[in-house]
Amino acid sequence: MKSNELNEHLQRDRYGDFWLTNAVRPSIKQEVTPKQGYRIETYRDKVKSMEIPVLAAAISRENLFDAFLDLLYPLGDVVDVVLETSHESNNCDHRDLNRENIDLPVLQSHLCDFEELLLHDGCTGIAVLSTSQPIEVQFDEHKLLIIYAENLIPFELILDDYHVTQNDRLRLITEGEHLHNTSPEFTGQFESLCYRLGVAESVEQMSW
Repeated sequence: MKSNELNEHLQRDRYGDFWLTNAVRPSIKQEVTPKQGYRIETYRDKVKSMEIPVLAAAISRENLFDAFLDLLYPLGDVVDVVLETSHESNNCDHRDLNRENIDLPVLQSHLCDFEELLLHDGCTGIAVLSTSQPIEVQFDEHKLLIIYAENLIPFELILDDYHVTQNDRLRLITEGEHLHNTSPEFTGQFESLCYRLGVAESVEQMSW
């Protein structure tokens, strides 16, 4: 493939009405065409003999960050946070950093200051967990929103406000080859976010 064709592919951020952030691109083969929507499945943990409903959503860039903030309200007034990073990793390893018991409005205010990082860095992800019930909202490195909860209806209503509709045949960008994008600037911003939130290295923490 010619370099100009590759550059054109990497710079392409619109697929019909769907607008990608700068964090990730489908491979040149384009095994998955980015599209807005959400689907509902079941997460099964055979070790714990547990099943949890999970909602996975792809939302166009212009509404993605606002939708993420709104999807945090059903978690309650106080939440736990896990920041995920693969910065400076040569083998796709991730580090998780944890902050427990932060007031939701305070967290949302901090996240607004780092909107560019959260939207456009393909090596930054965040999970927000309820401290009162088994609910988790992930905004992952692929800029997908993943929600684990026994009752998904409150989240579906929020997505409806953003005209994001259910499509259980939706294919997500993670289901095909894809490319992540980051920069040294984002590495510095991630460290600043960690400092702001007071996170530390975390052992595995989940609500279930």
